[in-house]
Amino acid sequence: EVQLVESGGGSAVAGGSVTLSCTASGYTQPDYLIGWFRQSRGNERNAREGVAAIDADGRTAYGDSVKGRFTISKNNGANTATLQMNSLKPEDTGVYYCAALTPPAGMTAIQALGAGIFRYRGQGTQVTVS
Repeated sequence: EVQLVESGGGSAVAGGSVTLSCTASGYTQPDYLIGWFRQSRGNERNAREGVAAIDADGRTAYGDSVKGRFTISKNNGANTATLQMNSLKPEDTGVYYCAALTPPAGMTAIQALGAGIFRYRGQGTQVTVS
């Protein structure tokens, strides 16, 4: 059974930092890209936004709103992926999900995450920035 388990969410003040971790089990990480997306409450659509992704070769991609502030990394040996979030803003508040995905042809990983196209996801972890 494939499982993705997030940890590390919590509260932070604007300008602060939070580190999220995702531990995968049940599959070999190189089979998929690993990414993070978030869903923000407080609007009717609960908008989903692709945040960051990393592929088997370590190439990374980021959503425009987090570029320069967030960093995704992975440890293949430990089957973990980490999202380091710095210079946090109140609009970064949301539930952050780790996901394993293979983006469809013609779609970037960030686009796929924002569209909810992924193979597996974790249960999510809340990040609140005030």
